[in-house]
Amino acid sequence: MSGRLRFALCALLAGYAAIAVSAESFPARPIRFVVPYPPGGGTDIVTRLISPPLAEGLGQQIVIDNRGGAGGIIGTEIVAKALPDGYTMLFVVPAQTSVNPALYKRLPYDPLRDFAPVTQLTIYELAMVAHPSLPASSVKQLLALAKSKPGTINLGSAGSGSAGHMAAEWFRMMTGVQWVHVPYKGAGPALTELIGGQVQVLFATTLATLPHVRAGRLKALGVTGTRRSPAAPDVATVAESVPGYEFTQWQGVVVPAKTPRAIIKRLNAELVKVMNLPRVKERVLELGSIPVGSTPEQFAALLKSELEKYAKIVKAAGIKVD
Repeated sequence: MSGRLRFALCALLAGYAAIAVSAESFPARPIRFVVPYPPGGGTDIVTRLISPPLAEGLGQQIVIDNRGGAGGIIGTEIVAKALPDGYTMLFVVPAQTSVNPALYKRLPYDPLRDFAPVTQLTIYELAMVAHPSLPASSVKQLLALAKSKPGTINLGSAGSGSAGHMAAEWFRMMTGVQWVHVPYKGAGPALTELIGGQVQVLFATTLATLPHVRAGRLKALGVTGTRRSPAAPDVATVAESVPGYEFTQWQGVVVPAKTPRAIIKRLNAELVKVMNLPRVKERVLELGSIPVGSTPEQFAALLKSELEKYAKIVKAAGIKVD
């Protein structure tokens, strides 16, 4: 073995030894929580909801780092390449771990190989919302309008392959509606453009959209779950107009692969505690999501099954990256 190779190997072993030792006193400094989308969307809202009590439980500051762009790829890659010491966490949704692998032939990360699951935080549905100027106040009215004027409605999304885009494509496949897809670099910018009237329709989380609906800045046409949302019981499900339509999502936390098991267990325990706090549960339910707080093993099984599911959907819908 050459001297240079021996030095590199020793440095690598020393690095992992240091991580193993640090696991015993974890955490000893602030933790970076990477959100791979701009501020203002559902991911950002949940991150900012759970971070204060998580910081309290861990005894260290949680620094939220919004790294939007490329459908979540930029922020996700950052965490994939981060040191596996527990001081970098990633907020994940299906777009990053399930949809992107089906959309891109080459990704700078592997969703199963490069990350260690910590916990599933929530499961939730989306809301189909419209700008007040759109002459449609229900899914049926939207379908009638779209069919009378095909290709004239602008549909915003958080980006190609995002949850909203997938929900819209599934809706298009089931109804034959024709609209113009306008992708943005995150749900926050898409919502801003919808409120401003630059696009007319958007599928986005109830967490992000319902406050605007209640304020009169948007109108809700439907929700994508099988049942009406407890956060908006007066809003019909899309399935009431399009039988068989359903689209639900989830949110979770992962860390870089090879993060010590002891650190993952600590993070999991604290996050599960946070998701079971009455004030957090109440707020999450109020915003239209259901708190979960799973084990790492349960979340790992979900990630694998979702990867297979979305590969089939992307292929059947013929979704391409814009």
